[in-house]
Amino acid sequence: MVSKEQVLQAQKHWGESIVKIGSLKDNRQKCENFTNKFLDETYAFDLGKVLFKPTIAAIFQFRADKESALSYFIGGNSNFTEDNGFAITPWKEVAFDDDFNIILEENRAIIMGNYYFTDMDNNKVKVEYTFGYRLHNGKLKIDLHHSSFPFSG
Repeated sequence: MVSKEQVLQAQKHWGESIVKIGSLKDNRQKCENFTNKFLDETYAFDLGKVLFKPTIAAIFQFRADKESALSYFIGGNSNFTEDNGFAITPWKEVAFDDDFNIILEENRAIIMGNYYFTDMDNNKVKVEYTFGYRLHNGKLKIDLHHSSFPFSG
């Protein structure tokens, strides 16, 4: 059974990795290497389908492979012209608020809530998310990631 602690640890790792990506933005090779490793460790592209709907994407709003996810996080891919690199903003903190709910199953976890991205000027951006995790070899990997800004009416 997947535990809540495993989910919280996976979220912590995800947030810390987003911050790290931004800290490497001035060294493209290190940034790219780290982000590739992050995607391999954190997302289930190697296991099958991944459903990824990034927060800031309108033209290529759904991403189903590692190449398109890498572009979203660090930009630089001419196939995805709208990508400026969400993770290279940079952010100094990512905080998850899991007050909504978590579904835990034997080999899966699904969680929905808000997460907050704090930039270097201490501005916070609230984003709604749904993550689906798949347990593989004792490690949670994301196979569902949907992020969006709250409805503003």
